[in-house]
Amino acid sequence: MKLIRQVPRLALAVVVLGACGGSDSSRDVAAGDAEQDATTRVAMAEGFDGPEAVRYDPDQDVFFVSNFAGENAGDANGFISRVRPDGTIDSLRFMVGTAAAPLHGPRGLYLTGDTLWAADADGVHGFDRRSGAQVAFVDFRGFEPGFLNDMVAGPEGALYVTDTGRSRVYRLLGREVTIAVEDPRLGQPNGIAWDAETGRFVVAPWEGTMLHAWRPGGALEPVGSAGVNRCDGIEVLDGEILVACQADSTVHLIVDGRSRPLIRVAGRPADIGIDTRRQRVAVPYVALNRVDIWSLTGGSR
Repeated sequence: MKLIRQVPRLALAVVVLGACGGSDSSRDVAAGDAEQDATTRVAMAEGFDGPEAVRYDPDQDVFFVSNFAGENAGDANGFISRVRPDGTIDSLRFMVGTAAAPLHGPRGLYLTGDTLWAADADGVHGFDRRSGAQVAFVDFRGFEPGFLNDMVAGPEGALYVTDTGRSRVYRLLGREVTIAVEDPRLGQPNGIAWDAETGRFVVAPWEGTMLHAWRPGGALEPVGSAGVNRCDGIEVLDGEILVACQADSTVHLIVDGRSRPLIRVAGRPADIGIDTRRQRVAVPYVALNRVDIWSLTGGSR
């Protein structure tokens, strides 16, 4: 699906206000609601507790949503919700960790096989995607991470995890953790995605505007500027990059190094997820305790 050709006017759509940290203005919320395109937003899920990231499971046809549930990194009260594609919360606290390895503030999510992986304050948790039971925990504290954030699987099966606090990307294979790349040009890496067409990772910066691509063992390559900083979630669809940026409250589309607004938002979007069955993007908003689901093709189906 080539978004640049199918939805040339989707930039007019407005997502309702959401944020990842900080306060929101009710005045801005009202303005966003007045401008939104009702034919594009197809669902709205409410009742979360600081939703930060969304991951779609095409086999079960559900979204998983990570919840901060507070601001204390060691409070052990984070959880992951299971949500139907129409926005109905099927199970609010579907995954909660264990007493030995609790969830504190889960962030980025990724699926490999039957395991949903979640980045957290101290390491990476693995959960059975069907039962919700925790099946693994890999401790990263030996690396003194700053802020483990997003993750993606590479072609060899390893997980790659961004550390926004240290401008690093870690490689996790089995239970072995190594530093895959550490470079200030990553601009405090936030989101990460795998681009199958080019065979490289694409990393979204929290600081700076330039997105970089990277192949293990290779050098960083600039792939285009979002035009603003505070980038969060990133996804790649058929070679086109979707990146959510909090600085201008917009989900951008980057094609051939050029960026344009795809979905304007009234607040700060966090880590987006793609419903690949219906071509929809789910946008979480930490401060609103809400996730909006929008059609990338401009319709309700």
